Amino acid sequence: MKPSKVNEKFFVSDQINIGDIDWIVEHGIKTIICNRPNGEGSDQPNFDEIKSIAEKHNITCHYLPVTTGKINKDNITNFSNILDESQAPILAYCRSGKRAITLWALANAQTLKLSDMQSIEIKTGYNIENAIISFTELSDLSASTDSFHKIVIVGAGAAGVAVASSILSRAPDLDIAIIDPADTHYYQPGWTMVGGGVFKPETTVRTMASIIPNGVKWIKAAVAAFEPNTNRIVLEGCRTIGYDKLIVCPGIKLNWDGIEGLTETLGSNGVTSNYRYDLAPYTWELVSNLKSGRAIFTQPPMPIKCAGAPQKAMYLSADHWLKSKNISNIHIDFYNAGAVLFGVKEYVPSLMNYIKKYNVNTFFNHKLIKVDGPNKKAWFAVSDKDGNESVIESTFDMLHVSPPQQAPDFIRASVLADKSGWVDVNQDTLQHKSFSNIYALGDVANSPNAKTAAAARKQAPVVATNLLFDLGLGKTRAAYDGYGSCPLTVERGKVVLAEFGYGGHLLPSFPKWLLDGTKPSRLAWLLKATILPPMYWLAMLKGREWLAKPINLSE
Repeated sequence: MKPSKVNEKFFVSDQINIGDIDWIVEHGIKTIICNRPNGEGSDQPNFDEIKSIAEKHNITCHYLPVTTGKINKDNITNFSNILDESQAPILAYCRSGKRAITLWALANAQTLKLSDMQSIEIKTGYNIENAIISFTELSDLSASTDSFHKIVIVGAGAAGVAVASSILSRAPDLDIAIIDPADTHYYQPGWTMVGGGVFKPETTVRTMASIIPNGVKWIKAAVAAFEPNTNRIVLEGCRTIGYDKLIVCPGIKLNWDGIEGLTETLGSNGVTSNYRYDLAPYTWELVSNLKSGRAIFTQPPMPIKCAGAPQKAMYLSADHWLKSKNISNIHIDFYNAGAVLFGVKEYVPSLMNYIKKYNVNTFFNHKLIKVDGPNKKAWFAVSDKDGNESVIESTFDMLHVSPPQQAPDFIRASVLADKSGWVDVNQDTLQHKSFSNIYALGDVANSPNAKTAAAARKQAPVVATNLLFDLGLGKTRAAYDGYGSCPLTVERGKVVLAEFGYGGHLLPSFPKWLLDGTKPSRLAWLLKATILPPMYWLAMLKGREWLAKPINLSE
């Protein structure tokens, strides 16, 4: 949290966390306004978590979410009304503070003098004069471009950093910019291990500055919109970036609000999720302390990031209860919105052996729709074979939730998206179907592969090869075969290593005599626990394409 005092009545800040409430109380803040939508970032606490703590100190909280670059007149009116009706001092926040200060400036635009604006910029670092001009002259954005880069990459997650490094390994002098507002980079596959008590959470995170490739310009900003017809991107605050080639890979949005009551209880009342950095340790706390009762694990409708993650959490938890001799007192339920345990049939027999070993009760076509944390109840929509739907209720002592997921809002609202909101690409080349100078990879692309870090590892060299061919800097094009990998941690010390491509076709990386991925093995566990993390940090993110060489096509 980096708060700035605008005047005696108003403060603005970047994202606040529960630990910041003490500072807020000490400085006499009476009202908090959240302008950041829930689920915008993977390490972001939900508004209701902040609200529940703040209200204990008699601080009033308002949720007025604004999508980056999408401030409208209703947002301004609502913000202005809150300012007029709320007790001061007021603190407004979003990811960086830009949306919050922009709303404040626009709400006060009629009375602010130029000298006031300049004084506020000096005190806070926010240029509110530009914020007002940008809003009132949005229709004139086509007049100029603020900066230009040969290649622009949207997103500095696994896919974005990997593809930047793959390009530089082939053409080290190219002008590349990568756009991402986050300060931190996460090794998200490690969160399952954190939730199972295997990894410490701090081993899965590094500063963004430390992993951006040398020679790549990092633009620390959020994307508001795309203008592919003029080869430009509009950033938050209406700054524009021009490009020759664009690579889109901002990841996926976790839609926590898609389940009624979930955000109010996440991280408390026995409700947790390994899909968030700050919650994975709570999973292990719940697992290690549970001696009896009902534990529920849920899986939402596809597509989701790492389709095996909901089961991984369940298997590691059950293995701990088995080894601690508590499993006979714990009723384990797995509620899956899908119709099958796993989408590739070759891996199902081994997984079913563990379902039986841990005495797990499986429920298919059951979608979590509502949670009441304080009363420890969950509701599921149930679909029968004829498409009829009913609702059932269950109690729990521990609830591990895998949230519904979708493309980020700024992608869904763009011309790059298909009807379902994902970036519309050719599944082989990963080139956009309508704009030939745009590519996409990672979770945001609509290619029908598993959304895993392993998929991004294979996709990055394909995009690098094809983009350089387009620029006249390469001799061949490449094809992506749909490879994805899901190391299913069925117990502590054993993994079923699922590797497959388009259509569920098995694509093992090792000969069967060495490692049969359809069977649980110690070797696959060693791969997951000791080899893949350094391979991620030191190979994938560095352009070293171990086990990831692309399939080259003729010119």
